[in-house]
Amino acid sequence: MNTAVAATPRLLPWALYGAMLSGAGLPIYIYAPKFFADTYGTSLSALAAVLFGLRLLDVVQDPALGWVSERLGARRGVAMAAGAFVLALSMLGLFAVAPPLPPLLWFALTVTGLFSAFSFLTIGFYAQGVRRAETLPGGHVQLAAWRESGALAGVCTAAVAPSLLTGVVAAPYAVFAWGFVAVVALAALAMAPMWESQAGVESTPVPLRRILDDHPARRLLLLALVNAAPLAVTSTLFLFYVESRLAAPGWEGPLLVLFFLSAAASAPGWSWLAGLWGARRALQLAMALAIVSFAGTLTLAAGDLALFAAICVLSGASIGADLTLLPALFARRMATIAPNGGQGFGLWALVTKLCLALAAVVLLPLLDVAGFRSGVENDAAALWTLTLAYGLLPCVLKLVALVLLAATPIDEVRS
Repeated sequence: MNTAVAATPRLLPWALYGAMLSGAGLPIYIYAPKFFADTYGTSLSALAAVLFGLRLLDVVQDPALGWVSERLGARRGVAMAAGAFVLALSMLGLFAVAPPLPPLLWFALTVTGLFSAFSFLTIGFYAQGVRRAETLPGGHVQLAAWRESGALAGVCTAAVAPSLLTGVVAAPYAVFAWGFVAVVALAALAMAPMWESQAGVESTPVPLRRILDDHPARRLLLLALVNAAPLAVTSTLFLFYVESRLAAPGWEGPLLVLFFLSAAASAPGWSWLAGLWGARRALQLAMALAIVSFAGTLTLAAGDLALFAAICVLSGASIGADLTLLPALFARRMATIAPNGGQGFGLWALVTKLCLALAAVVLLPLLDVAGFRSGVENDAAALWTLTLAYGLLPCVLKLVALVLLAATPIDEVRS
């Protein structure tokens, strides 16, 4: 007990860094396309094409960044600081600078810089966690609980900030971007000693093929891909669903915060259940809860704000298990077959982002074809297309994930 308490202050930088990274991930997928569509009139299909093109780049880039991460050695601290600088600069370019180029091209350049830096930092951060977890009494689950709770707190803050700032300041997205820069600086300083503590640790890099040839690792990556897809779908469509299906513009931020607060609050509970029942049964319960909550959105109509808020609580709670237990399981496997972790988490970052890109490239053009337009009144057919994509598709994907989970070899997480 005393060991666990003593370790707690040393895990705070992991929570802060997780918060910083999460603020540059999912919320940007939620806000950036709508920001450019509403502010500069860029078409949803064109923005989707850019996001999908970036994910094609990730197919090569993320494993390559993992390869680089494993070979940094004493230069890791400098490299992570440089990555943090690029991340902050790209966020400013995306939201705080009027495009000096055609808006679509500027969107492509800034988003590429943002998510390339995000990938590099995420890979290094999670790979470092493989070694750090070995020194903790609770192992990978204890580290994941701190790291992912911080990440969920960061998502909550980034999700609500633009909405809260709207109407309060003249340029809410620019203020958000500058606030994010301050968080990057704090997180980078807090984690700097962690990079330095491993600067002299040498280990042999593991070939990517060894990870891909490992059956449990492959199954966990496939499960992560399919299981993350429903969140990618709902994240891509969330702002449109609240504004047009529920007819509740202005409530997007509070509802997002409710969703992610529920996820953050549930994370310790899922860790406890994993220790009591095993990770598989805890994840099965979370997936069933997700299916019930997604199905509930199919019945909603304009004005059903209270019902949707309840659904946000349930679906957020289910996501808490995904974000806490699956990375811990994968980290445990990497500790066995690839202790450096760099290339393994390069693949993990790839599958996570691939879901968001596939959702954008399929769903945004689908809405375009159906005649859906952001910020205006839509006909019944366009709204029904939006509702089916937001509610039914995630149910189907979660059912597939349940089947995959049953066939995935899992070393049960007990702490």
